[in-house]
Amino acid sequence: MATTKYEITYIIKPDLDEETKKALVERYDGILTADGAELVESKDWGKKRLAYDINKYREGMYHIVVVNAENADAVNEFDRLSKIDIQVLRSMIVKLEA
Repeated sequence: MATTKYEITYIIKPDLDEETKKALVERYDGILTADGAELVESKDWGKKRLAYDINKYREGMYHIVVVNAENADAVNEFDRLSKIDIQVLRSMIVKLEA
């Protein structure tokens, strides 16, 4: 079965301390790998100013994850959990061309 490459970008609240942010990133990386995705890259993009306020925040800490997955189960689970997590302001999942 062919694998699909996904790029996941999510914005974390800027007022989290470094330990909490690191634990959050590790949790979401673990969610992806537990559901069968292969982690290619997981990196911080840094704190950036948002184009518009999200929940009264003007800045956010961006994190980018690239994964290979045979099916969309891991990505769907990430999407579901990130939408209900109050520490994640926004997330976006893009399917990359092979």
